[in-house]
Amino acid sequence: MTARFVITGTDTGIGKTVFAAALAGALNARYWKPVQSGLEGETDSRTVARLSGLPADRVLPEAYRLSAPVSPHLSARLDGVEIDPARLGLPAGTGPLVIEGAGGLMVPLTKNTVFADVFTRWRIPVILCARTSLGTINHTLLSIEALRSRNIPFHGVAFIGAENADTEATIAAIGQAEVLGRLPLLENLTNETLRRAFHENFDIVALTEGRP
Repeated sequence: MTARFVITGTDTGIGKTVFAAALAGALNARYWKPVQSGLEGETDSRTVARLSGLPADRVLPEAYRLSAPVSPHLSARLDGVEIDPARLGLPAGTGPLVIEGAGGLMVPLTKNTVFADVFTRWRIPVILCARTSLGTINHTLLSIEALRSRNIPFHGVAFIGAENADTEATIAAIGQAEVLGRLPLLENLTNETLRRAFHENFDIVALTEGRP
């Protein structure tokens, strides 16, 4: 079965783009960021292109490119456009695919639609990225509940940050969640250091196929 994953997070700015770059590179996958909010500086797609080592044609164009670095529904309003969730259909093509959402599951795309609604329609396994610092137990368990309440396929948690064994074990136990691995924060973040850190901390075969 071809590996296809949606990458979401418990919050914004936790490192899910870096994880998505590492996973896409490891799978030699296509990467897609459906909605980009904030165009000043390096976008998430450009970050993935730089860090993943993927050919340029494997980083797919966004469906919406919005100017302000705020929630997509507000950024769209400021740009004078309206996001049509129906336009967010899965990209055509074959082979592995990594899709990155914006922020977390309940980030609004319109007044009435959040990212989780789109994930429900896609029915693609979701990897939840979570930081290891204080507060992550609550945020992560709430996100897991949101996934399960909508019957969204939940593949597991990828932690990002310094090791916190008790926090990781607590989330795994209470959330009955598979811990896929932990990506440490890298001071010197390059394609090579990211590739090495990912392969040292994640079993790509187990991650792709899932554990019993």
